[in-house]
Amino acid sequence: MSEEKKQQLIKPFYTEETDQVLAEVQTTEEGLTSAEAQKRLTEFGLNELEEGEKKSMLVRFFEQFKDLMIIVLLFAAVISAVVSHEVVDSFIILAVVIINAVMGVVQESKAEQAIEALREMSTPNANVLRDGHVSSIKSTELVPGDIVMLEAGDVVPADLRLIEVASLKIEEAALTGESVPVEKELIVINEGEVGIGDRVNMAYSNSNVTYGRGKGVVVNTGMTTEVGKIAGMLAQADETETPLKNNLNQLGKFLTLAIIIIAVVMFFVGTVFNDTSWVDMLLTSISLAVAAIPEGLPAIVTIILALGTQVMAKRNSVIRKLPAVETLGSTDIIASDKTGTLTLNQMTVEKLYVDNHQYDANGEVPVDSMAMKVMNYANDTKIAQDGSLIGDPTETALVQFGLNNGFDVREKVAEQPRVAELPFDSDRKLMSTLHEEAAGKILVAVKGAPDVLLDRASQILLNGQVVPMTEKEKQDILANNKDMAQQALRVLGMAYKYVDQVPAELEAEVIENDLIFAGLVGMIDPERAEAAEAVRVAKDAGVRPIMITGDHKDTAEAIAARLGIIEKGDDASVLTGAQLNEMSDEEFAQKVEHYSVYARVSPEHKVRIVKAWQKEGKVVAMTGDGVNDAPALKQADIGIGMGITGTEVSKGASDMVLADDNFATIVVAVEEGRKVFSNIQKAVQYLLAANLGEVLTLFIATLLGWDTLLPIHLLWINLVTDTFPAIALGMEPAEKDLMQHKPRGRSSNLFSGGVFSSIIYQGILEAATVLFVYWSAIQWPVHTAYAEVHSDALTMAFATLGLMQLFHAFNVKSVHQSLFKVGAFRNKSFNWAILLSFALMMVIIVVPGLNDVFRVAHLDLYQWGIVIGASFAIIPIVEIVKAFQRGAMKNKD
Repeated sequence: MSEEKKQQLIKPFYTEETDQVLAEVQTTEEGLTSAEAQKRLTEFGLNELEEGEKKSMLVRFFEQFKDLMIIVLLFAAVISAVVSHEVVDSFIILAVVIINAVMGVVQESKAEQAIEALREMSTPNANVLRDGHVSSIKSTELVPGDIVMLEAGDVVPADLRLIEVASLKIEEAALTGESVPVEKELIVINEGEVGIGDRVNMAYSNSNVTYGRGKGVVVNTGMTTEVGKIAGMLAQADETETPLKNNLNQLGKFLTLAIIIIAVVMFFVGTVFNDTSWVDMLLTSISLAVAAIPEGLPAIVTIILALGTQVMAKRNSVIRKLPAVETLGSTDIIASDKTGTLTLNQMTVEKLYVDNHQYDANGEVPVDSMAMKVMNYANDTKIAQDGSLIGDPTETALVQFGLNNGFDVREKVAEQPRVAELPFDSDRKLMSTLHEEAAGKILVAVKGAPDVLLDRASQILLNGQVVPMTEKEKQDILANNKDMAQQALRVLGMAYKYVDQVPAELEAEVIENDLIFAGLVGMIDPERAEAAEAVRVAKDAGVRPIMITGDHKDTAEAIAARLGIIEKGDDASVLTGAQLNEMSDEEFAQKVEHYSVYARVSPEHKVRIVKAWQKEGKVVAMTGDGVNDAPALKQADIGIGMGITGTEVSKGASDMVLADDNFATIVVAVEEGRKVFSNIQKAVQYLLAANLGEVLTLFIATLLGWDTLLPIHLLWINLVTDTFPAIALGMEPAEKDLMQHKPRGRSSNLFSGGVFSSIIYQGILEAATVLFVYWSAIQWPVHTAYAEVHSDALTMAFATLGLMQLFHAFNVKSVHQSLFKVGAFRNKSFNWAILLSFALMMVIIVVPGLNDVFRVAHLDLYQWGIVIGASFAIIPIVEIVKAFQRGAMKNKD
């Protein structure tokens, strides 16, 4: 379809009269002819979503190798194999890189399933008026101008402007996020641009007809439908860089620069000052540079993230993309949908007004009141055999209220069966049912809009007595109606009367007049009990919760106030979609921090909100369950789908899925994300301090002409002492004050929070200790022969470096807190990892045969005492440094 045709169809048809709409799409109420439909099908194309271009699996795979850290690792692998002949080391590096690339391809493939899910949502058939009669055709063959017939149970096959309705209700949750069906009317909306939920004369593709019937003219198909626009937004949404990916990139750049400097300095000093051949120094410099790379870091980060996903899964957070685990920890903004996440997604009776008194539904209510009978009688809810309620959410709430208070509508209706009814009509705004009582009288039960009901009521039931309706009573009812409405309750009125027999003709003017007013009932989708506490915890952690909903402003404001997202009556913090439309992106970016609640918003609004916060440098988590949420979920740093109510489209666009659809679970996930980042920092601190210690040891020893450590020693230490403790550090429990700090933000990195300075001084400390032990073994030898003295010194340096790194692993359980406060042995996995690494270090020294392979000697008790004492010394020294750091931080505060 041409762009001109697309633009022609993207019009606010809801603002136009029916005749004008029919004229614009060049059709009549009798529909199109088959010939004209075929012509338009060629012109406009099939009524389906475009697939878009797809990258091949091979292209995706090679794109995973663009990161600087990956390039550095690949270079290290080549150097290890070609120059240093460390084939095993090279193989390990390559394996890590390839595994990471495969995981990246798998994650991207899952993300693209969102648009595929959208394509599969289309209904297979549609009932269309063509050639003067109704026929069933494939929905993909619909064209603008077709007249479509709708009935309860149908899926709307395209975007329609309604031209005929009969009690038509359509559930548009996939587009608006609100599960309460919308009552459709044939009115012209002249309020300018309004949200989808307020376009009551339209029916949108992929929404569901829940009640009544209707007829509409197709105005948009395929990619020009509202669902099509969402698919287009999904395809164009930018994949945001996660903070972890940025941090690893920064780490890669830092290491690359450091490695180049080390290699150049080493080569220069060796050739100029030590008269070493340039070939030997080149090999030595490259070997030292390769030793400086923590080749296991990407694998360890991946393992820590994977362990985090397992913990989160047990706490109802299913992670779809590994980096999301850590990104959650840096979240500044949680943009949450209201319905089902902050609320129960279950309409519930909250207030009952009878006998001039307003009752709380949770307290004592007059069960035998006429209002209770009317709300249950004038009701189409069906009760299934398993006790579940089937029907309109508003009506099921009334029946559930009755059941909760001992009023079983099944028993009552069995005694007083329904003999006739007047279904709800959006023009009348009332519903009436007629029931035959044992005495032969006919009870007329009427429920509906309070203001309409009051106009038709001439009497009122007060304390069991029917008395004439006075102006005072009427004003009292209106005042209570207003009071409930201001609490964002949906209010319905109940009235009744008795007649001698069922009228021959059921006419509203006859049946719904001269009524006796019985009471009011107020309902709401209540907030989750745990949500308010979760909001408080989030705020204490410096995370700002904001509510984004398709619901009305008053309802959104009331729920947000009850949850503590805004202060009660803080109308200035609430922005509607219509108001947002009037703002430019620049103006909105300047004011975005003023708003915590967004009501009556569209998919485009949600994306704008997320982008505005991201421009402020904030890390945004966005929840959603409908098709309308998918673009914003993909745009957000963390897209959070709903596991229970969420569509496959929203889940496909998400980074994580809430198994329980609960806002409180997000806050738990944020805490887990912070713990994961903290543990990754610990692993980085541990690995880089160890590598720095090794590099400085070799560098200084080379300058001094000492032969301290062999390549095989470094390889074994890196394999044994780096891997297991680093992974176990990823399983450390969260520090107690973790959720009392502000989010670290995008500007922080793996070196922030004192990690960099700790790496530097701890690496220097390790190197100094190892060199001291080597020097002391030479100065005060146990043996006399040079070969034995050198072998002992080499072995003691090797053992000291390995054991000291194991002792140092205890230090990095916290950057600043004392080891004795965080608990040295709380992490059982860590304890076993240290024991395993210790055993592997010892076995090559004490087991005959292995010590020959690794060129180490047996040590006596005196030598072991020096090794263990020197290795353990790193714990008290670091504890003293931490104490000074804590004192300095306290004085600074």
